[in-house]
Amino acid sequence: MLSDPEKRAAYDRYGHAGVQGMDSGRPFDGFDFGGFGDIFDAFFGGTTARRASRAQRGGDRRVDIEIDFEEAAFGCEREIEVGRNERCTRCGGDRAEPGSQADRCPSCDGTGEVQRVSRSFFGQFVNVATCPQCRGEGKIITVPCRDCRGAGRQRQARKLVVKIPAGISDGSQMRLSGEGDVGANGGGPGHLYVLIAVRPHPDFQRDEEDLIYDLELNLPQAALGCEAEIPALQGKPHTLKIPPGTQSGRVFVLRGKGIPRLHGGGRGDLLVRTVVIVPSDLSDDQRDLLVQLAESFGTPVSDDQKGVLGKIKDALG
Repeated sequence: MLSDPEKRAAYDRYGHAGVQGMDSGRPFDGFDFGGFGDIFDAFFGGTTARRASRAQRGGDRRVDIEIDFEEAAFGCEREIEVGRNERCTRCGGDRAEPGSQADRCPSCDGTGEVQRVSRSFFGQFVNVATCPQCRGEGKIITVPCRDCRGAGRQRQARKLVVKIPAGISDGSQMRLSGEGDVGANGGGPGHLYVLIAVRPHPDFQRDEEDLIYDLELNLPQAALGCEAEIPALQGKPHTLKIPPGTQSGRVFVLRGKGIPRLHGGGRGDLLVRTVVIVPSDLSDDQRDLLVQLAESFGTPVSDDQKGVLGKIKDALG
């Protein structure tokens, strides 16, 4: 022992007790410290015991619902069904069959904790742990409830009416406090989270509180100007005057015609974005007209592009 420097140093510091556990994987277990190994477990890898009888908050639940674009914009009410753990109606959460009584745990005498006293040359240590027999409750259920089988909670399906506010967006999450699972040992209930999915609209896109509408114009409408009818998300359509020479991608703003802001304070705007459509299938007369228009601007036109000559009045007719 003295020939080993490590053992010799331990012997010089702690005497014979310092080398009794040097050959094992945990050298402090060999020391006659009574509970020193347990203290190491508590601070470096052990777990802190928690009484199971303490009130614990119930678990959270989540429900996904899908609504229309208009419902998200102006609000709605939806009925949902939630499966959650509720307090047993037969035993009231006590877990015991009505009329029976739980016995006091003989191991911990109803405290839910057991103590182990150990001694070492550092002094006396008291290790407190959850009672393994009653699991920290201090009582033993001898006749469990026949409905919940001693769990104190039952799975129930409940219908709730959810009020969805105006202006909510796709992917938003609403929290309904206290609508989750009931807590254990008298603890408060958890929450219910409602995740909102919004169906896309065939005409509109959304940018926060603003609506975006793509207005398709043909070449004469963009060049000469026109009046266009813009659909409304709610109510009558809007009439928009398109000035001559409008370019593709120009944005017209209709103030206050968008989506209500989620927490109040007015509405967003309706943004009308022009899209000039270039025709892909031309008749001979239409081709001749475009050739004449191109030549009037001094644009070179090939023979293949000219096609059959026609008259402007016939094409317009």
